[in-house]
Amino acid sequence: MKKMMLLLAAFLLCAQAVQAKGRPGEFDYYALALSWSPEHCAIKPADREQCSRQLGFVLHGLWPQYQRGYPGNCTRERLDPAMEQDFAGLYPSRFLYGHEWEKHGTCSGLSQQAFHQLARDLRQKVRIPAAYQSPVEPLRKSTFQLKADLAAASDWLAPDNITVACADGGRFLREIYICINKEGTDAVPCSDEMQKRERRSCGQPDFLLRSVR
Repeated sequence: MKKMMLLLAAFLLCAQAVQAKGRPGEFDYYALALSWSPEHCAIKPADREQCSRQLGFVLHGLWPQYQRGYPGNCTRERLDPAMEQDFAGLYPSRFLYGHEWEKHGTCSGLSQQAFHQLARDLRQKVRIPAAYQSPVEPLRKSTFQLKADLAAASDWLAPDNITVACADGGRFLREIYICINKEGTDAVPCSDEMQKRERRSCGQPDFLLRSVR
């Protein structure tokens, strides 16, 4: 009986892994992930490529999402090295070009050129308020205020199109996610799952954005 239960558990894990992989173009919406670079550098100071520069919000990736969960590594297509030249400066480090294409871009159903162009267009469409661009002192914000500020700066966004991730038990801002329709043309409300993740991650009344140095 115990052996049978172990075999069943192994089967279920394999089935979940296949389901999680997904098929190119089969997803519900995108999450545009923008990391707060000072937090990344506080956690990974050895990342000199990114952390030797005074950066604020940087593109982490453009991620196809399901309403629950997300697909990943949908094909084995490797990154064309020309993408690093064609879209120079899109990411804060060279590592992210290959990682983001192989894990997330392969699930978009787009060509490499089209995927990177969409990521660039959407990143440029997000206007970062002046107070957040290069603060020399830490900023203390609530999730409500941060979302309101971002939405006010970009007239195509509303607060329910944005979710937040925190670090260190909710003390520091780590990342924001902007939810965008599958066509990449308009913002959409973030899923219940993403909102629940925000509440678990940012459970304190407010958090700090580390200063840009």
